Amino acid sequence: MATARICVLLLALSSTSAEDVKLKHKTSNKPVRLFTEEELGRYDGREEGQPIYMAIKGVVFDVTKGREFYGKGAPYNALVGKDSTRAVAKMSLDPADLTSDISGLSEDQLESLESVFEGTYKTKYPIVGYTASRILTEDGSPNRAFKPEDQPLFQIKDEF
Repeated sequence: MATARICVLLLALSSTSAEDVKLKHKTSNKPVRLFTEEELGRYDGREEGQPIYMAIKGVVFDVTKGREFYGKGAPYNALVGKDSTRAVAKMSLDPADLTSDISGLSEDQLESLESVFEGTYKTKYPIVGYTASRILTEDGSPNRAFKPEDQPLFQIKDEF
């Protein structure tokens, strides 16, 4: 009888754990979108009740759940509402580094950028879109290297 109870308890725990794991790794059903610099700037944490967005490497993350870090008056608020790739790579809040420009960065800084991008932002915050600069070249023509189908949560039918 005690063995049967233990088996039922283990079965219940294992199914709950499996369900919990599924929920933790559930992807967003919300389609991602394309942001211009101006549009991204609207999500800078100043307006109460609005989401807070930050771009790194042209990928726009919803960092709202980190409001204590990114919200109005918070320590990393300077990073939001824009593509802050250079600042993340350099671990800098210098206004000159609040850009997507990675020219002149050292190998160590580029490795740090990749580590933070993959290990922190992509695992912690949902992707809500991409910056225009990620899919367009400087002259406004399409960036042939950008493949939407390779991007997480990007569904062409929901996008353009």
